Amino acid sequence: MATTQTPAPPRRIYMDHAATARPLPEVVAAMLPYLAEEYGSPQSFHRQGSGPAHALKRAREQVGGLIGAPASQITFTSGGIEANNLAVKGAALAYERRGKHIVTTEVEHYSVHHSVKFLEKLGFETTLVKVDGYGRVDPQAVVDALRDDTILVSVQLANQEVGTLQPVAEVARLVKAHNKQIIVHTDATYAVGQIPVDVATLGVDLLSLTAHRFYGPKGAGALYAGKGVRLTPLIHGGVQENGKRAGTENVPAIVGLGVAAERAAAEMEARVEKVRGLRDRLERGLLERIENVQVNGHPSERLPGYLDLSIEGIEGEGTLVRLDLDGIAVASGSACASMALKGSPVLHAIGVDEVLAQGSILITLGIDNTDADIDDALEEIPKVVATLRAMSPIYGKRKHYFR
Repeated sequence: MATTQTPAPPRRIYMDHAATARPLPEVVAAMLPYLAEEYGSPQSFHRQGSGPAHALKRAREQVGGLIGAPASQITFTSGGIEANNLAVKGAALAYERRGKHIVTTEVEHYSVHHSVKFLEKLGFETTLVKVDGYGRVDPQAVVDALRDDTILVSVQLANQEVGTLQPVAEVARLVKAHNKQIIVHTDATYAVGQIPVDVATLGVDLLSLTAHRFYGPKGAGALYAGKGVRLTPLIHGGVQENGKRAGTENVPAIVGLGVAAERAAAEMEARVEKVRGLRDRLERGLLERIENVQVNGHPSERLPGYLDLSIEGIEGEGTLVRLDLDGIAVASGSACASMALKGSPVLHAIGVDEVLAQGSILITLGIDNTDADIDDALEEIPKVVATLRAMSPIYGKRKHYFR
């Protein structure tokens, strides 16, 4: 009797590095001793505590080295979202006697937007500055939004969805020229480890980062706070992190963050060159093979691995599922809310047509991607788009919206 062989599953290709990235082997290796032998609390004064305490000190130096900051100005958190919460809420509450007005942009991460919404319940007021068609803010528009009672400005360094880089250094310079007492924060969780970042060059008071987007572990992040910047703690009950964040530190994850930061600093130029080269090749190839598609985000001032595409005649979630079945992991620019598909707030902010926004996919490449991955993606993605368009009852029957 003949037997039927089950087809081998497709080779998996990971192109969703904006969501998270695989930890480097040396990161994992560095973490393991602190899950077993070096298990003591860094606050303990005995021998079992001295090893973890030294590890935290070393990791603080490594993270500071990545962003050009003194180790003493690094506060460890559970990740980027907590770092943003501590920055926005902590600074606002610390300086509320000066005023209760905050300026930020309409394309910030939810952890910033939801933090200011929380503060609005406490009597704070927020001004959201609009961005242009690339998702980039005009520094002068930020200054124009300032008031006498403005205490905090928060502008991301790189957008989480389209990868556009913001002119944060110019924003900080103009804000400080207007009023040097205003605290300037940048959410750099998508930028640190991907491009060179230096807090002195940026001129910011606060900067958030997270480990898992530059090949470190999940559960570890940090907030840089410049000299003299006050923060009201959000977590109480301990003296850890110089009183800014209570709770025994996650030593294994922080050690991993430190090693990932050190590797990123050492390899930055090579990483940027490799990832940008792969992204540019993929972008050119897809634009040649797929008609009626637009690239979202700034053409040059963009994170090297980012490629956000709006493709007419498809739906992003369906495309994601079909590509996943073919072994390619990407993200979708659309989201499901209230039982109805709604376009991305970022794409809405940059003026992408609502229907076209539903057909958005986000491809984010990393250092572990290869030319073979690009070859396979250039073969599979156009085939999936063609298949889905053939099933669409509306493709070709509506006005095209392309820049």
